[in-house]
Amino acid sequence: MSVEPLDIRQLPFTAPESMALVADLLADLGARYGSSGDDTPLSASDFDPPNGAFLVAFLDGEPVGCAGWRTNEGDADAAELKRMWTAPAGRRKGVAKAVLKAVEDSARAAGRKRVILETGDKQPEAIAFYEANGYERIPDFGYYKGEPGVRSFGRTL
Repeated sequence: MSVEPLDIRQLPFTAPESMALVADLLADLGARYGSSGDDTPLSASDFDPPNGAFLVAFLDGEPVGCAGWRTNEGDADAAELKRMWTAPAGRRKGVAKAVLKAVEDSARAAGRKRVILETGDKQPEAIAFYEANGYERIPDFGYYKGEPGVRSFGRTL
């Protein structure tokens, strides 16, 4: 299913549209996991080209989805997917798939060879989405490596 008219723009992580979507994501994760949402250390500059990018999807002018990638520390060939979120207004409309493809295209254009990500067992819809889009389990990495319930995935670009 595709969305018309969907407009995906590269914006700074600190743009108001980016920050609003990320706040909603972190609130959802906090409710699921009983935490702040995601304590992974990151900086807005992690998403600055050429070492990353942050993308926001707009549907009829309203921000409905986002995701960013940053170069994985210790593996310059890998883009780490971060802050993937689709607002309720964008769900079941192809927004997530379009944003994921845009992230992959951006990472590929910047010379990355694969995308990796961390998610968790309390996000079954995210796990199903990534698996349906060609992602496979990889050894856990990153901030939550070794934590119960962490699920790491990757896909070659």
